[in-house]
Amino acid sequence: MTKDETIKRNLDLHAEWMKYIFEHPDVLDKIPKGAVLVILPEDDKELHDENYKVLEENKRKGIPVFVVTMKTPKPQISNIEIIAA
Repeated sequence: MTKDETIKRNLDLHAEWMKYIFEHPDVLDKIPKGAVLVILPEDDKELHDENYKVLEENKRKGIPVFVVTMKTPKPQISNIEIIAA
């Protein structure tokens, strides 16, 4: 997996996480101050393994880590139709 692919896939996960915390803002109180958020996708082993390396690296440095597991969000198909006048 290229760095660009890793970034794109993590951005998709992050967008889903943002939706979740807007609906459940109390979750933010559970995140330790200064913690790094690491999302481990349940259904993407390749990205899971890459993100797990980030988790381990931060733990080794003594940086608190807040881990979230989730399934990779499926792309939404827009039902918007543009009709020219």
